[in-house]
Amino acid sequence: MTDRPLLVLVGPPGAGKSTVGRLLAERRAVPFVDSDALVEAAHGTSVSDIFVDEGEPVFRALERTAVAAALGESGAVVALGGGAVLDEDTRALLAGQVVVFLDVGLTDAVARVGLGTARPLLLGNVRGQLKAMLDARRPLYEEVADLTVSTDGLSVEDVADQVERWLRS
Repeated sequence: MTDRPLLVLVGPPGAGKSTVGRLLAERRAVPFVDSDALVEAAHGTSVSDIFVDEGEPVFRALERTAVAAALGESGAVVALGGGAVLDEDTRALLAGQVVVFLDVGLTDAVARVGLGTARPLLLGNVRGQLKAMLDARRPLYEEVADLTVSTDGLSVEDVADQVERWLRS
């Protein structure tokens, strides 16, 4: 095992970070760590409730702490929340990590995220909000990534296969 995660998955909502991450961790027989789950466990409530009840700045502070903890998980597959890369300190922590950007187009992202209210930053015009988010964050995902995998039209297994082939190369 290394003194850092095996790999870190970044990308927007709907890219498949948690689903692909769980599969990769299972295949590699290593732990899976989701920064949003760490936030929820530490705060005792859902990410959505934190956003609604306490606001985005409180969530981002909690997220910063969770990401730092996740990046200390030796040998794990780590999935970061979609907005984690907005934080300059988080981007600095990702330097030297093996980072995979799971990219997703607007059509696939909307289909995967749905029109529900479980994602506070996407309330209202989900398609419009998601497009603006993708456009704003894509350069940050690209900045931290060692590998970019477009997940459009691919199964979870196909995406995991691409990541594994790259890891072996």
